[in-house]
Amino acid sequence: MNYSKKTTLFAFVFCVFHAFSQQLPQFTQYMYNTISINPAYAGSREALSVVALHRSQWNGFNGGPKTTTVSINSPLRNDKIGLGLSFINDQLGFERFSYLYGDFSYTIRTGVNSQLAFGLKAGFTQYRLDDEFLGDPTVINDPFFNDISNHWTPNMGLGIYWHSERWYVGASSPRIFTTDYNKQEEFEASERVGYYLTAGYVLPLTENIKFKPSFLIKATSGSPLAYDFTGNFLFYEKMWLGLAYRLDDAAAVLIDFQITPQWRIGYTYEQPISDIRPYTSGTHEVLLMFELKFKNSKYKSPRYF
Repeated sequence: MNYSKKTTLFAFVFCVFHAFSQQLPQFTQYMYNTISINPAYAGSREALSVVALHRSQWNGFNGGPKTTTVSINSPLRNDKIGLGLSFINDQLGFERFSYLYGDFSYTIRTGVNSQLAFGLKAGFTQYRLDDEFLGDPTVINDPFFNDISNHWTPNMGLGIYWHSERWYVGASSPRIFTTDYNKQEEFEASERVGYYLTAGYVLPLTENIKFKPSFLIKATSGSPLAYDFTGNFLFYEKMWLGLAYRLDDAAAVLIDFQITPQWRIGYTYEQPISDIRPYTSGTHEVLLMFELKFKNSKYKSPRYF
């Protein structure tokens, strides 16, 4: 690694840290990955639900973010308690963030068809720098990079999730503590605290066509509010087709197929509308979901969120 490359990377890492470091990765298909931001979602689908999602952001842009998440959640036998486990691996240039968190939810009935769940999330976040970067001769003996790399720190989150078969509203903060990864005193390198508000509704248009609008609002300390709006059409309970828009950032096309009652696949293509647009061919997301419904489940038809 030459001097200019090291200097550029140092400035990049410093700027990221000086801005209070990392916030949770974003997904266009957030409505199918709710467990990663809201622990109260655990068990709400009345099934053993396993979700894998990969996001390759800003393709063609060197060092663009790449994120993979795998989660599992299920209600217990009394259906008031839900448990979940999620893992996220997030890469940005030479930086690596890993999140391993468990989820607990408790649900109370608020009406004939509605329920309110309270959730708690707890686990660990790891920050490290890429082995290739740390192994470079110009970096390997640099105490700055070795001090900030490979840290496991505990954190926790809270959430509520109110839902029925046709609508949902959720509010959460998946990380409520700020943690300084940097041992030096020159600047602070903290994990950001984020707050999420989500909602969605399913509107039957015809016997075989339904429309589901949804939104996500994210507030992160030190950053402006982020707004995601999505509109999906469901055809014959088999295919979802929709559009998504992130205010002043990106627009996307989504398509999902319910291959069997247990298996679902999805794909999203996202095109930035910000200043980075000339430098990238877009963003790709791939979703794979497996669900095993329980015999005593109240929901016999496919779940919409």
